[in-house]
Amino acid sequence: MNLLEGKTAIITGATRGIGKGIAQVFAKHGANIAFTYSSSVEAANELEKELIELGVKAKGYQSDAASFDQAQELASDVLERFGSIDVLVNNAGITKDNLLMRMSEEDFDKVIEVNLKSVFNMTKAVQKTMLKQRKGSIINMSSVVGVKGNAGQANYAASKAGIIGFSKSVALEIGSRNIRSNVIAPGFIETEMTDKLDEKVVEGWRNAIPLKRGGTPEDIANACLFLASDLSTYVTGQVLNVDGGMLT
Repeated sequence: MNLLEGKTAIITGATRGIGKGIAQVFAKHGANIAFTYSSSVEAANELEKELIELGVKAKGYQSDAASFDQAQELASDVLERFGSIDVLVNNAGITKDNLLMRMSEEDFDKVIEVNLKSVFNMTKAVQKTMLKQRKGSIINMSSVVGVKGNAGQANYAASKAGIIGFSKSVALEIGSRNIRSNVIAPGFIETEMTDKLDEKVVEGWRNAIPLKRGGTPEDIANACLFLASDLSTYVTGQVLNVDGGMLT
């Protein structure tokens, strides 16, 4: 059963890790995909080809979600090319970890801009279309760190906690137009980024998780699939922790 048949989804930061997993799962369920990337042109071309081979329309856009104007341009191009914008997944994000004592103003500002302001930019960009359609699902990627904090990640935690407050406010503002706004808070997800970490450290993290394993991009993508589809038409303003029980 294709849960997203005929829907168009915009996914930011989709050439690797969680974003790529979401794009693949959505396409397998019949969604047309517009995705953004910042620099990896080759990976973007490969993903575009892979998604099209699944029988859907797909296009990669080199677009900076932290730029208000680029977000606006992206949304109008997607609407023109695909005819609708049914789902927005704000997934683009960066880290610049350091203890507060050593964190520069630049490292704080950059993380807030890329992780949090991008969510504002993209939500503003698609809002008019979704209001007109009287339907839409906005899914914002936070983190367990945004829920509970983490030493050495004050900037990242602030950006991810900000996403939760923003998403709940949007849910209250546009719920009457049948537009839903929810948050996914991933735990320890094993991606290309975590492959570079020391195996002993990773093993320690796995052991501390009740399900005794790290998550996969597909684990997050399946939770997004639920929130993007009509299975969740009565779910809005929620934070779904997808963390193997880490915060239990």
